[in-house]
Amino acid sequence: METIHALLHPQAYRFIDQSSLGPTFSALQSFAMDDALSISVGEGLSPTAARLWVHHDTVVLGIPDARLPYISDGIDFLKSEGYQVIVRNSGGLGVVLDDGVLNLSLIFPDSKEVNIHEGYDAMVAFIRSLLSDLTNEIEAYEITRSYCPGTYDLSIHGKKFAGISQRRVKSGSAVQIYLDVSGSGAQRAFLLKRFYEIGKRAEKTRFKYPDIDPTVMASLNELLATDLTVEDVRDRILRKLYDLSGKVVTTPLEGEEIEWFNKRFEQMIQRNEKALDRLK
Repeated sequence: METIHALLHPQAYRFIDQSSLGPTFSALQSFAMDDALSISVGEGLSPTAARLWVHHDTVVLGIPDARLPYISDGIDFLKSEGYQVIVRNSGGLGVVLDDGVLNLSLIFPDSKEVNIHEGYDAMVAFIRSLLSDLTNEIEAYEITRSYCPGTYDLSIHGKKFAGISQRRVKSGSAVQIYLDVSGSGAQRAFLLKRFYEIGKRAEKTRFKYPDIDPTVMASLNELLATDLTVEDVRDRILRKLYDLSGKVVTTPLEGEEIEWFNKRFEQMIQRNEKALDRLK
């Protein structure tokens, strides 16, 4: 626990809020942003960073999803439902993002003393603390029939409202969580259930894709009988960062960071074009 305590109590947090940039803000930009910040934090040019981001009607697929036997049909279905589709560069499988889903990246300096589990554990501790006045029943274990199931799924009474992934770049580590704040968790899950049904059909595959049960997913508002908004949770996060470090700075990307972002963004665009071109 000491390492987790140290991770969440830096001398300062750098807070970057991209939660209200609107529908034109691409998820490709988000992943490039976290890569740039990971390099900067890892090299000691930036303090530990916390970045908030929202993307409208976007399905972010994992690399294994792109290997579904009928992936092009699956993507056509998502697009027909009004969703943009990208393939991300961190682990995991498909997730649904919309204006009721708040994403948080905590970007820590990597070191030999900090293993990958401690980054995940730090995020779990952060969210439990963030919502401690509303619930003390948040559990972290795999909800196997959710979308993008993983060891660090966050749930209340067996219903998942958040999933965590992690990406390490050079000497920095971006721990990313999506929080279903409002709306219907089951509706989001049903969208991906249909995607996998269309993309896999009855084919046998080496990779085990999730058999999604929409009833195991819910938003925080559904679970807690609250009327939280993304903005409410944003404000909670900012207050929590002040509580944990006593100092929050809001500097945008500058200097070399902009170059790193541009390079990573270009790489993300090219990688997606290649991944999606193969499916045509």
